[in-house]
Amino acid sequence: MEPDGEPYSAIVTGAVGCRGGRIAFIGESAEATGHDAVETIDCEGRWITPGLIDCHTHLVYGGDRAAEFELRLEGASYEKIARAGGGILSTVTATRNADEEALVRASLPRLDALLAEGVTTVEIKSGYGLETSAEIRQLRAARRLGYERQVGIETTFLGAHAKPPEFEDTGSYIDHVIGEMLPAVHAEGLADAVDAFCEGIAFSPAEVERLFEAAHSLGLPVKLHAEQLSGLHGATLAAKFGALSADHVEYADASDVAAMAKSGTVATLLPGAFYTLRETKAPPVDLFRKAGVPMAIATDANPGTSPLTSILLTINMACTLFRLTPEEALAGVTRNAARALGRDSDIGTIELGKWCDLAVWDIERPAELAYRIGFNPLHSRVWRGQ
Repeated sequence: MEPDGEPYSAIVTGAVGCRGGRIAFIGESAEATGHDAVETIDCEGRWITPGLIDCHTHLVYGGDRAAEFELRLEGASYEKIARAGGGILSTVTATRNADEEALVRASLPRLDALLAEGVTTVEIKSGYGLETSAEIRQLRAARRLGYERQVGIETTFLGAHAKPPEFEDTGSYIDHVIGEMLPAVHAEGLADAVDAFCEGIAFSPAEVERLFEAAHSLGLPVKLHAEQLSGLHGATLAAKFGALSADHVEYADASDVAAMAKSGTVATLLPGAFYTLRETKAPPVDLFRKAGVPMAIATDANPGTSPLTSILLTINMACTLFRLTPEEALAGVTRNAARALGRDSDIGTIELGKWCDLAVWDIERPAELAYRIGFNPLHSRVWRGQ
């Protein structure tokens, strides 16, 4: 279908046909003449890519954490702020105090910023409620965004994001997440996947393993915040459960990478958090390449550690900070991002039968999407053929 050896698997003089929201033709323009079209749109030599996918966000929340940004600039570490009751828990308070309508209103501008840069699918996590009703409210608000805008929404239950103050220890809270929160979320059909934060300031591998066993018993796929601040081999644990992705993974080592390669788990790189926290240990990109681990990239849009709602800047950061090639970065927000959501049969590439989600760009070459900073060359965005 696509010429061998062409950079970006490009069809230089190509055409895309759509029927019923799905791709019905992809190939050389000359080959499309036999297909009757109700409407023909001439893109006038512009580049067409799959619609971009932001596969890791915390887009729905209340409040902001600009004050913590100032504290970090004054020398306070992320861990110190978190242990003092800031960080995630400060957003929990604001989110618990917001009703569903307020969460939707607050989230729409953040979503619109992503859509304006060619995003057609967004994953949104809970994790700022940390109690059953608030987590459900977050997930409902996230799903509602898909009715307010033309965009695909994937929702992830992240009840194991942090221990709320009303629980004495993480073990008793995980019991609550497994025994009450997860079943309630699942009963309402609000979770496409289950996530957790496996870290010294959050939950241990043993606690996450119990949660993942419960998720698997309900038929829910898993993913994991792993190896962001230290090496706990959360990525290996994620791979053990066939996780869709292990995310952050700065401290992943060779054994983690080997486990991920064997299980097919995607490495989702989050350069926005790396940049915001001024981290210095980059993820082992060369190891992922050599092992054939697919690399996705995402904004990690959240109020504290990655207040980033630009997928194009994320692409640039992945190249500049992590040394991905522009071609790898584009794959990271299309093909590999779809795989990180378990949606690669429907989205992420321009192939017959997949949803017709496209981005049309005023660029001379695809590398411009990674090269420019603060410049948006999007000409038009297509979601399910519209």
